[in-house]
Amino acid sequence: MAGTFFSGLVYENVRISLGSIRSHMLRTVLTVLIIAFGIMALVGILTSIDAIKYYLNDNFQMMGANTITIRNRSMQVHFGGRPQKAKFFREITFDEAMRFKQEYQFPASTSVFLFATNTATVKFSSNKTNPNIPVIGSDEDYIATSGYELEKGRNFTPSEVYYGANVVIIGSDIVKRVFKNNEEPVGQFVSIGPGRYLVIGVLKEKGSSLGFNPDAITLVSINNVREKFPRPNASYSINITTSDGTLLDAAEGEAAGLLRIIRKQEVGEEDSFDMSKSDNLANMLFENLKYLRLAATIIGIITLVGAAIGLMNIMLVSVTERTREIGVRKAIGATRRTIRNQFLVEAVVIAQIGGVLGIIFGIGIGNALSLAIGSSFIVPWPWIILGVTLCFLVALVSGILPANKAANLDPVDSLRYE
Repeated sequence: MAGTFFSGLVYENVRISLGSIRSHMLRTVLTVLIIAFGIMALVGILTSIDAIKYYLNDNFQMMGANTITIRNRSMQVHFGGRPQKAKFFREITFDEAMRFKQEYQFPASTSVFLFATNTATVKFSSNKTNPNIPVIGSDEDYIATSGYELEKGRNFTPSEVYYGANVVIIGSDIVKRVFKNNEEPVGQFVSIGPGRYLVIGVLKEKGSSLGFNPDAITLVSINNVREKFPRPNASYSINITTSDGTLLDAAEGEAAGLLRIIRKQEVGEEDSFDMSKSDNLANMLFENLKYLRLAATIIGIITLVGAAIGLMNIMLVSVTERTREIGVRKAIGATRRTIRNQFLVEAVVIAQIGGVLGIIFGIGIGNALSLAIGSSFIVPWPWIILGVTLCFLVALVSGILPANKAANLDPVDSLRYE
């Protein structure tokens, strides 16, 4: 019985609030738009950040999760202080890289690879690509350690890698460029640079990633690159992939110790190679995104403070304009609590209308960015809940003073008010 009475009272207060809103439509619309703008800024920017974060995380996962890449350390130049010569670090040789792969005993997959060129042309029949195709010399473990998968065909065999056989695995984008008549690529011969190669596999499509097209690459055996794309002082790279992300730090430490021994580095001497984990750049970007999220929150809160002031103003004006109405209600038995609740509900209704509009617009803006960058559609439930909660708090803060003013009006004076 009490529950029915309470729900009926709430319904009546909401009905009266909507009637008051309709009678002051222009003023209410302006207040609603101020609140909607604040919530839209907050939810829109936070949703956009989530979309960017999802996109970055997805793309870094495509580059190979739980992977450490070891490369030659670049030239180091010192600025300021005592003048020092630029320091050069010796390249990682083929023998050092292969010795590392043989002696590395940590439970992980290890691959040695070399970027032969980024300006190759792939040709099949009369069709050919632009001269912008990367050629990577690799072993049979490169696909597993770099986040690629085979769509069709097979991987290199150890003997093909050892003898430098003229076989190639191509990306899906190259298939679209040179096999334009829907020929089956596996088993065909293509020309790459100075050599003619048998296509033994096609990589599964990944899609563009941070400006790099991972589907427009060719993989040949590492010894084939050494023969067909010779380069003095070439520096080889090493991939290490663990099955468990929690083992990455241990794998990194083990790898650093072994490579220092292989390269005969003295104790206390700085590493002559760089080791980067697949999630390092992603974590750095995520760290910077938190400042953007903080800025978005501050902008939204400042706008909501303005909305709260506007809402308080409209409610105070409403109390003044409805003084006689309040006197009549008190004369027929309305208590101070009833009057106060009525004005509080009215403030909540106005704020929530603005909040709902702001949330809808914010989700739209955030997912427009998500669509533009190729991320997935996001429904930001935490930010939706935050928006609704903030609107409720804004309504309480801005509505409590007008509600108390209305509740404390003297009924006799209110009835005589003109």
